[in-house]
Amino acid sequence: MTVYETDLPGVGKKFEVELGGGERLVVVVHNTGKREVFRKDHPDADANKVLELSDRLARTVGSILEGAHFQPVESDRVETMLADGTLLEWYTVDADAELVGQTLAEARIRERTGVSVVAIQREGDLVPSPGPDSTIDAGDTLVVIGAQGDVDDFDELVTSGTVEN
Repeated sequence: MTVYETDLPGVGKKFEVELGGGERLVVVVHNTGKREVFRKDHPDADANKVLELSDRLARTVGSILEGAHFQPVESDRVETMLADGTLLEWYTVDADAELVGQTLAEARIRERTGVSVVAIQREGDLVPSPGPDSTIDAGDTLVVIGAQGDVDDFDELVTSGTVEN
């Protein structure tokens, strides 16, 4: 990523950031603290003003963009982060998974991993709050909720059939 800097005598400084596809984000920082944000479709295009921020608001938005207020959790799985590190996640049960054919009670998922199965999606139907006698079929999508470590244990159970607890 290239950032172009230009001094604007008597005004402040201009920064241009390449966004990809020839687009550029232009930020003009005035000596007064005011920031103006522009967008250009390509390097030689006229800039279109997007917004203007006061010094204080620009610093707040900047810290948000920098991640000072919230740092996303990287994951290669489909999951939703709820409060305090609790995840809501979806797992599709493969045909050769140990859980196939077992009821939730027989699989002892909560005891073995700590997660709770809150729903089962099966062939377009949804079984909310499945009971202990609900059977797990191949191709089911299990919606589970639990702490990150518990969800990791459930991932092990679904993929390898064992949990090291």
